[in-house]
Amino acid sequence: MTPSPASVKATSQRLASFLAERAEEIRLDPVFAGLPDADPVASVLVDAAASALDGGKRLRARFACGAWRAVTGAETLAPEAVDLGAALEVFQAAALVHDDIVDNSDTRRGRPSAHRALEARHRASGWDGDAEAFGRSAAVLLGDLLLGWSDDLFESAAAAAGGDRRARAEYARMRRDVILGQFLDVAEEATWVTIPDAAHADRALRIATLKSARYSVQQPLVIGAALGGADDDALRALREVGTPTGLAFQLRDDVLGVFGDPSVTGKPSGDDLREGKRTLLVALARESMSPVGRARFDGALGRRDLSDGDIAALQDDIRETGSLDRVEERIAGFVADAERQLDDGRLAPGVRDELLPLIEAATRRAA
Repeated sequence: MTPSPASVKATSQRLASFLAERAEEIRLDPVFAGLPDADPVASVLVDAAASALDGGKRLRARFACGAWRAVTGAETLAPEAVDLGAALEVFQAAALVHDDIVDNSDTRRGRPSAHRALEARHRASGWDGDAEAFGRSAAVLLGDLLLGWSDDLFESAAAAAGGDRRARAEYARMRRDVILGQFLDVAEEATWVTIPDAAHADRALRIATLKSARYSVQQPLVIGAALGGADDDALRALREVGTPTGLAFQLRDDVLGVFGDPSVTGKPSGDDLREGKRTLLVALARESMSPVGRARFDGALGRRDLSDGDIAALQDDIRETGSLDRVEERIAGFVADAERQLDDGRLAPGVRDELLPLIEAATRRAA
């Protein structure tokens, strides 16, 4: 059995139908009765939600549907698997909307980030007040709306699958982990000066685990398998596959955030350096710098006005420390660990065939 691109197509189709259903609900709500079709109040958040859900790799849906198929042996995705995939993609969109506000990011997938697009909508419409403040406020609410819609889709999936308590518990844990991880990420940019340099790498991995690794790979695998009826031993095994895969995924993201090609990633080169991200890549680089070099590096990291030349100089500093090579070695080690977990005999042979290509796609990518 091989991963089917049908999971991507089915998820995208479900997202389109779900958005159409929600838009119709709003249109028919008595509160909006009598408003002209052009009135932005009735459609602005739905339009923004559609934009936030447009594009992306559908990676979380692929892992969830892949685990469901591996457990059930079914070639055709059941409605609950499709709803779960859609729920995870809506959750991801919510996380990205909020993340871009926190990071003050201007772009996402080569387009204006949600708060910038809503800011532009305010200006283009000639509305009163501060357009930037409107954009940020509206995007906070957009992220909240998407979180609620994610829960709606998940509950539909869980109900169709018999209400698996393990899936519900894991979904709740996923919500908590992402919020805690995001907070730790924000806090690290403020508290790093009080932490010994030797502790930065471990703290960066902790943030990566909570903020991304679990909800990008581990939890979609476990939730998908739980909805497919996997036993507890299989769920434990998939968790142990998902953890190193998720860490490799996030470390790849960290590398792309510094060295990625903007024409492929859809974000400016070195954006993580302008945002001051205290990633493992940065932590390992700082460990290898002289005190003078470290002070110069710290003075530049997180400056929003860094020029392309400044970014290139910081990239050279990181390369020269060998930290890029060390992170690539960590990625390779995590992938090897995930593959060992797949091969240790606790999972059915078909699970490896289903998941291995997804692991490759998540960890060896350019965007």
